Amino acid sequence: MAADDLTIVLADDQDLVRAGFRVILESEPGFRVVGEAPDGAAAVDAVVALRPDVVCLDVQMPGVDGLEAARRIAALPDPPAVLVLTTFDDDGALFAALEAGASGFLLKNASPERLIDAVRTVAAGDALLDPDVTRRVISRATATTAAAAHAPDPVRTPATGTRSDRATDTGAAAIAAVGLTERETEVLRLLARGLSNAEIARTLYVGEATVKTHVSNVLQKTGVRDRIQAVVWAFERGITASS
Repeated sequence: MAADDLTIVLADDQDLVRAGFRVILESEPGFRVVGEAPDGAAAVDAVVALRPDVVCLDVQMPGVDGLEAARRIAALPDPPAVLVLTTFDDDGALFAALEAGASGFLLKNASPERLIDAVRTVAAGDALLDPDVTRRVISRATATTAAAAHAPDPVRTPATGTRSDRATDTGAAAIAAVGLTERETEVLRLLARGLSNAEIARTLYVGEATVKTHVSNVLQKTGVRDRIQAVVWAFERGITASS
């Protein structure tokens, strides 16, 4: 048991699921599961007591669920990275979990290698979204935004314009307010589509290092901590791939 082991707390209401995750994670050299919790309240207590590097949270747990647990953990001093483990049926709550401070999402049917990589990624301070989860979150958010934009206006005047006009104006104002360049805005919109740095690089015909620089600039200018929160920032201001 090395002092520099990456420490993990597992929170899931199913004993067999926790046991399976423990076996997978502890098969990786340098990974150590230091605690388990059957619900969100116990997960918060375990994080306070054990101060792990990463906490893996199920969304659906009795009592305090994974979303509320993520909020409470994010509010702690020097909180661990939060990796939400979810199923396709949980996608309605994912955007709320993003806002709650989750560092990443992974589907429970992911491979053992993917789970290990996800824990390592969030522990290093990077954000992670399972590509399938990303597409579902973005599809849901885009549908909500589109429905609001196309809803009939009670009164439309040249001064007020349509909801779509106002959403576009709000997004443009937000971009201008934080000083995003045209290329940084383009990168932000591609982030909002769920593209990885490598995929953005191929789309824009630039190097991946260049994309990393643009992403870093976007995070610094918008004042968010990671690419997940940048996506939330964009959607809250009506900035989407088509805006």
